[in-house]
Amino acid sequence: MAQREDDFEIGIETGYIEGQSDPAEHRFVFAYTITITNRGEVSARLLNRHWIVTHGNGKSEEVRGKGVVGQQPRIPPGESFSYTSGAVIESEVGAMQGSYEFETDGGDRFSVPIPPFALSVRNALH
Repeated sequence: MAQREDDFEIGIETGYIEGQSDPAEHRFVFAYTITITNRGEVSARLLNRHWIVTHGNGKSEEVRGKGVVGQQPRIPPGESFSYTSGAVIESEVGAMQGSYEFETDGGDRFSVPIPPFALSVRNALH
């Protein structure tokens, strides 16, 4: 059975890291934890990531790379993989979105979208 992008559920939690941020220097540090759950019937390995990071000042940047946090996890059906990473942006508010590229044990490749999520200093959004 072929894997489909909607067989994967992406959960996201974010937090502002005040101690590493420097608002006077337009440096706002955020942590995000991603949980990827395989709801399908086929195991798949996360090969690559693609992020679009948008700063509140209109600047955006793309980030591409192998795996996540130095790993290319294989996620069997019914299992999840979680990791925590970070982003530094130039404003109190920003957003991230992107995609993961997976490969099944049978060699089929497919992309799973990462829904947009906000990066926001507490009380920065009204």
